[in-house]
Amino acid sequence: MIKLIGYLFGLACALFVVVAIGVGVYLNNVAKDLPDYEVLAQYDPPVTTRVYAGDGELMAEYAHERRLFLPIDAIPMRVRGAFLSAEDKNFYTHPGIDVMGLTRAIITNVKNMGTGRRPVGASTITQQVAKNFLLSSDQTIERKVKEAILSFRIERAYSKDKILELYLNEVYYGMNAYGIADAALTYFDKPVSDLTIAESAYLAAVLKGPANYDPYRHADAAIERRNWVIDRMAENGYITPEEAEVAKAEPLGVVSTHQNQPVEGDEYFAEAVRRELKDKYGEEMLYEGGLSVRTSLDPQMQLDAQTALRHGLVNYDEAVGYRGPVDTIDISGDWGVPLSKLPPLWDVRDWKLAVVLSVSGDGAEIGIRPPLDAAGRVDDARVKGFIPAEQMKWAYRFAEKGKKNATSPEGVLNPGDVVYVEKTGDNYRLRQVPKVQGGLVAMDPQTGRVLAMVGGFAFSESQFNRATQAYRQPGSSFKPFVYAAALDNGYTPASVIMDAPIEIESGGELWKPQNYGGDFSGPQTLRTGIEKSKNLMTVRLANDLGMDVVADYAERFGIYDHMDPVLAMSLGSGETTVMRLVSAYAVIANGGKQVNPTLVDRIQDRYGKTIFQHEDRVCENCDAPEWDGQAEPILVDTREQVLDPMTSYQITSMMEGVVQRGTASHAVKLDRPVAGKTGTTNDEKDAWFVGFTPNLVAGLYIGYDQPTPLGRHGTGGGLAAPIFNEFMQSALKELPVENFIEPEGMTNVAVNRSTGMRASGSGSGVIMEAFKPGTGPAEALDIIDMSGYVPPEQILRDSSQANKAISTGSSGLY
Repeated sequence: MIKLIGYLFGLACALFVVVAIGVGVYLNNVAKDLPDYEVLAQYDPPVTTRVYAGDGELMAEYAHERRLFLPIDAIPMRVRGAFLSAEDKNFYTHPGIDVMGLTRAIITNVKNMGTGRRPVGASTITQQVAKNFLLSSDQTIERKVKEAILSFRIERAYSKDKILELYLNEVYYGMNAYGIADAALTYFDKPVSDLTIAESAYLAAVLKGPANYDPYRHADAAIERRNWVIDRMAENGYITPEEAEVAKAEPLGVVSTHQNQPVEGDEYFAEAVRRELKDKYGEEMLYEGGLSVRTSLDPQMQLDAQTALRHGLVNYDEAVGYRGPVDTIDISGDWGVPLSKLPPLWDVRDWKLAVVLSVSGDGAEIGIRPPLDAAGRVDDARVKGFIPAEQMKWAYRFAEKGKKNATSPEGVLNPGDVVYVEKTGDNYRLRQVPKVQGGLVAMDPQTGRVLAMVGGFAFSESQFNRATQAYRQPGSSFKPFVYAAALDNGYTPASVIMDAPIEIESGGELWKPQNYGGDFSGPQTLRTGIEKSKNLMTVRLANDLGMDVVADYAERFGIYDHMDPVLAMSLGSGETTVMRLVSAYAVIANGGKQVNPTLVDRIQDRYGKTIFQHEDRVCENCDAPEWDGQAEPILVDTREQVLDPMTSYQITSMMEGVVQRGTASHAVKLDRPVAGKTGTTNDEKDAWFVGFTPNLVAGLYIGYDQPTPLGRHGTGGGLAAPIFNEFMQSALKELPVENFIEPEGMTNVAVNRSTGMRASGSGSGVIMEAFKPGTGPAEALDIIDMSGYVPPEQILRDSSQANKAISTGSSGLY
């Protein structure tokens, strides 16, 4: 018997040794393939890039995994206690694996065999770090073994606080939130330091299954799980029983809206910044690099720009006429459900989708689209309203027919029509999304900082940015650069050009440029030519100056990369963008200095190091340790001088005349000096206005995306200038009134408006003109013309205005 026992014992020992050797070999083989856990020391998690407006308001966030990294020292103990109680109460005492917890899990799983219940896990926080950072999520024995081995190694290499820091910043909390910092903002709109006991417990609870404990779809389960965590916090001594009872009585408190909402109306601007960041740093850095980007956006000015452009687009579109409903739905049952399925314009907040319920001669009864909660459920309430006939008279004209086709609301709307409406007092006004579009840019002329940019009526309707991506013909808004080139090359504002019909043969074709309206005025000064936007004068000036010179200036101003030196280009027949043209006007506004437009002031990496800043001027001696009577350092402006400062002042003064007496005089009414130029392309397909004060330059165009005539009155002065005026009135109301500064050395002389010669006295025919040193009014009438075309004497016979102009001179026609 004793021999048998000894034999069995020996056999058991041998078997144990064999098993131990087998296990050792297996573990050794598994350990060979383990990833390097030391990479955790260089952990750089994907972090959200955040974009801010110029005043620090959050504009946008870009991330594949929305995460903000938070050091463990910045996480309060009650928050840590919630996660430890929910996930690993023995975290600070076990060596990486909780043997007691594992034993309990095994016993529980054995008891549950055959019941269909999901196996209970016993992974420690260290094991979860090993799995999340270094392994896959495969449910295999080999992966669990690797996880255990790595957990022991991680525990020996890193402190408990470091492991907990990695865990809290890495895990997924649902609602597209990664990491504790972003989870606190996503669910409760507050920093981690402000989380209550109940809120901390919920964030710890949701890790068990974000979908199962969704606060909107499964609120009861979420509260039950949260309260379980609160009880464990009390058991483990992180809170008192009394605090636990108070916390369990609180609602979930999850917020569906956040205080730090993106800047209203910033969508086009933010998207332009996103594209720039992606081009500069690549997609990985944009979505994972944790950049902090401070832009030049002025939130209030952006809202002013959006409002003004939308007003102009809507006013024009309503004048064209009604194009019909957005959609039609069945209203025989609950109209709210089908109406809720139609997507609204989420960035046009004052407009609501509505369905017509009934129509009469007095107006239309409507049902407003019911809102959806965060879970996508349709609100039970049904709100109705009324569109009086007076608020939809504009729709009596049908756009496709171009004339008045209805005499009452019954001829416009039908029950079931889905339309846009806007609240006006107690009732609503019928609206429609404009088909016409446009782009607007506002810029600081001294720095090139883009303060506002609108790329269309609504980003939700079209993401195409017409301020930066649409290449359009600028028309007459290009003329100031022809005149500036002339002023820079010996001409003066009082130089006289013939305004008369011309015919130009080019490539076997005859080109007959005309003034808008078809009239002509005979000899006139450069000032009159730009104030009245005379095409014939501009072509003659460009021909006399040389189109090679004009093309060179256009490229120096950045309007075109390459401009064909043909005469038609002098009338703005090339294509450019609003951003480029506004930047070119900014050069004139700031005294001729080169302007590099920028949307971004500064970019910092995740560690706070500045990796880009727009201000690239160097200030030597600006960082002196102390002041010892030395002179203040001078910040040297090293930008290229694109245009002579005196020329800049002259062309600015001439464009002031456009606003005071010329093509924009009826539309631009500001209580301060302002200069600008209208622009209208052939067949009125685009309407432009670009203008500036000493401290702000802005420009825009209106036109269809597929160029289509805007109509006989679709001019820069009629459509674009009023929008500019509305925007500038709002944008400038907080800015001081400033005058354009005349450079030293210039001489002001009274001249005759028509002849450009010196004048005495005053009156409507006399103007003070600024001349550069060595220049002045002509002593005799010297007219710039193109020989070989219509004889000047014929023009004089046909134009009483021209005869009057010549009679005021002291010499003959040259």
